[in-house]
Amino acid sequence: MAKSERVSRLEALRSHLLTAFSGTETGRPYWVAEIELGDDAGYFGEGSAAWAVHGGLATLVAGIRALLMQTLHPGAMAGVHDWSRYQEDPLGRLSGTIRWLVGVTFGSTEYARVESARVARFHDRVVGSYVGNDGSPVGYAAGDPELLDWVHLAFTEAFLGCHETWGPPIPGGADRYVDEWAIAGTLVGAPNPPHSAAELRARVETLRTNGTLRRDARVDEAVRFIRNPPLGKGFGPAYRVLFAGAVASIPVEYRRLLGLRRSPLPVITATRIVLLIVRRALGEQSSSELAARARLARLASEAAADR
Repeated sequence: MAKSERVSRLEALRSHLLTAFSGTETGRPYWVAEIELGDDAGYFGEGSAAWAVHGGLATLVAGIRALLMQTLHPGAMAGVHDWSRYQEDPLGRLSGTIRWLVGVTFGSTEYARVESARVARFHDRVVGSYVGNDGSPVGYAAGDPELLDWVHLAFTEAFLGCHETWGPPIPGGADRYVDEWAIAGTLVGAPNPPHSAAELRARVETLRTNGTLRRDARVDEAVRFIRNPPLGKGFGPAYRVLFAGAVASIPVEYRRLLGLRRSPLPVITATRIVLLIVRRALGEQSSSELAARARLARLASEAAADR
């Protein structure tokens, strides 16, 4: 392949990725400007475990893994099935989740609280029922403590597991990341977020062994969609690799529960290669992280001027 063709394909991939993840071809959605505002370093700050994990490219795989894992709780799956427009507007739902994630990670404490309140307001209207394991109806609300805890558990487990597979060492280790990100769980109403990697994984495993997590027709429908979402031809081949990598990274007990099999191909290595290509296309830092660093530089400059 000629150099010009490689450059053209890389630019096309960059444009597609930026549009998919930010909603704009520039990669800087309007709300990133708010991350530059604020009067403090935020809940985490530069050098934190949360910055390291959420600023890494393994988040692309972690998002897929988190969605797959979240489907296993029937209450969470019912809420998605009944209220989410993920099949009609998957990128819209993705961009909303990204906005919350980067807002809490890189924004000021005030902005993190505002973003979490936005998510909570959406949860207020998500109510309904699903069929329990014994066949009787079970009511649910997205604001139920059990469901908020589960979403936080699945999210944290996925992002930690994928970073451990494809990312560099976490500052302070896995326990520090889980402990830091417990703040995010508290912000959205999770009543009992874990504070260590062992506690995180033990609580997910308890939900599997006590029969809370399960597979049904709704799970199969969601998994089919996650496997092949309408992302367009530009990102399709890369996404298939990332999906296979996400499946491979899930512990075997949960893969079986999801009805998924690990590819016999070397997908862990293939995923690492795709992530390196994506890194080359997007650059080393996201617009959100750059905005956070601009805020920190402004605060440092203001502090120096006051001395």
